[in-house]
Parts: sequence; structure tokens; C-alpha cells
Amino acid sequence: MTVAGYVALLRGINVGSAKRMAMADLRASVESLGFTSVRTLLQSGNVVFDAPDGRDPAALSSALEQAVVDGTGIRAAVVVLTAAQLRAIAAENPLLDAVTDPSRATITFVEGATDAGGRPDDAELAPEMVAFSPHAVYQWCPDGISNSRMPARFFASLGPGATARNLRTVDKLLVMLDELEA
Repeated sequence: MTVAGYVALLRGINVGSAKRMAMADLRASVESLGFTSVRTLLQSGNVVFDAPDGRDPAALSSALEQAVVDGTGIRAAVVVLTAAQLRAIAAENPLLDAVTDPSRATITFVEGATDAGGRPDDAELAPEMVAFSPHAVYQWCPDGISNSRMPARFFASLGPGATARNLRTVDKLLVMLDELEA
């Protein structure tokens, strides 16, 4: 049996005072499912791990959500991507040429197709830029993410499983996956 790298992105972990979770507890929850080489990044619910190759990410998502509840008592939506999926989503970012600071650009990962409906037009968002792919929303916020002009209701319309990471974090996750597969 071969193994493959996966990344799990938990939504809303350790943001403000809500959903406080120790990363050691998160690692233990993931390991309880038999996954190996489990590593976390930062304190915000980013997990890289090995699992038997060919596992369905949607099934892994459900299993991880339950394991987190069982292990920590915290409910959090989980987006699971294979290493190949994360690499493809990151590489397909059409805004990379505009980004001058990776901490001011995000990728919002979604479980289903994205829909541009409900967002302001480009003129209302300027100088921000937003682009869409089937599994992600890319955003460049030159004035900073906290000063974004994109209404929160747009991101809420993407569903409860949508979760964003800045490009700096995505790059670190890619490095961790490379190390896992080396």
C-alpha cells in the first residue's frame, strides 16, 4: 500500500477567543484515525499528514471533523486536500503577478464550485482584486486583509466549509508536503 500527503484546513480554530484548541490535541485527533507523519502549522488548524493513497478527501473531511469533536470537544468544518490538489490550486492563482506581499493575499478553499454572485463589481473593490476557480477564491488586498472591501456575506455564501489562508501559510504548507514526500 502506498501513502500520500494530505492537508487538512480547519475553519475558525484559535481565531480570537473562539474554538481554542491546542495543536497537540489536534495532532492526536488526526493520529487517532491511523494517519502518520502528522504535523501542524501555526495555531490555526493547519495539518499535514500521510494517509493511504487514494483516500477520498471528502470522506477524510467527515472523519476528521468527528475525530476533532471526539478528541477536543470542538466542532469545526474541515477541508481536506491531497498534496496534488493543494499544489494545483496554489499554482492556478491568477493574481500572483499582482501580489507584492503574500500576507495580504488569500486563497479561500471551498468544497464545491465557487460562484461569483453576490460580490461587488471590480470597480467597487479596487484596489483589491478577486478571481475564481472551481475550488477556490483568490483575493489580493493591497491595503491589508483586515481592510478588505469584500463583504463578509459573500464569503458566508460560499458555505460553512469555506476557509481562507494567506499565501505565506499556503507556501509553508507546500514546503511541509514536500518534506513529507521526500
